Amino acid sequence: MDLKIIVLAKQVPDTRNVGKDAMKADGTVNRAALPAIFNPEDLNALEQALRIKDQHPGSSIILLTMGPGRAAEIIREGLFRGADGGYLLTDRAFAGADTLATSYALSMAIKKMGHFDLIIAGRQAIDGDTAQVGPQVAEKLGIAQITYVEEIISIADNKIRAKRRLEKGIEIVEGSMPLLLTINASAPECRPRNAKLVMKYKHARTVTEKQNEDTDYLSLYSSRPYLDLPEWSVIDVKADVAICGLSGSPTKVKKIENVVFQAKESKTLSNSDSDIEELMIELITNHTIG
Repeated sequence: MDLKIIVLAKQVPDTRNVGKDAMKADGTVNRAALPAIFNPEDLNALEQALRIKDQHPGSSIILLTMGPGRAAEIIREGLFRGADGGYLLTDRAFAGADTLATSYALSMAIKKMGHFDLIIAGRQAIDGDTAQVGPQVAEKLGIAQITYVEEIISIADNKIRAKRRLEKGIEIVEGSMPLLLTINASAPECRPRNAKLVMKYKHARTVTEKQNEDTDYLSLYSSRPYLDLPEWSVIDVKADVAICGLSGSPTKVKKIENVVFQAKESKTLSNSDSDIEELMIELITNHTIG
């Protein structure tokens, strides 16, 4: 069974390094102040797609990401691990999108991509933690969805059997393709880069990236068309500008409070039982714990 798989991936600010400049006045993330990384659960999603491809070698994996020009790095990272291609959805009109506007833009891009069997996405992005985009994309495409997936057990007769990891247990469920899955962080981690694939795709670039480089790229890309990374705008996917980006986002930020924890005092303990006991008594007495 040869499957066409779309993996939704996002380049996100590394929220492990949040500082006082992490948020802008309008309530959006100041991405320039934080290093950009591949959203962790989207890597779990990519691994599930790669495992399907391992079992069904004729299958193809295409990444779809929305973001600024630098988000093309996400596509390259996917190619380095075994994906077959990718599309960058980029346009100033997409900026500031909430989950509703993001899912609309992604669904329009997926419609332009044509036939697919399976869409796989991370459960949520670490810059929002809403877990809404995947389900909203499924709704806009009119397809079934299975969320909180930890393992894809089997694929047969156009049906997928999957294990869901829930708060108080697990479920085994089945769905018919086309289907959207969201993958938990408890699923297997993504495999590392493949050295041969890194050498093959290290020069993969979008049109904008090629125009911003000083090197003469014409001969390289004319002989290796697989290095061209397509980028699509609002017009390319025939989206309604009025419901894209900030203008199409009903979510409004009422208040921003930036909390940065700093240690004001410290205490050095030995490994003796008496020191540990004294610290516990002190913490309980001042109601830090207990």
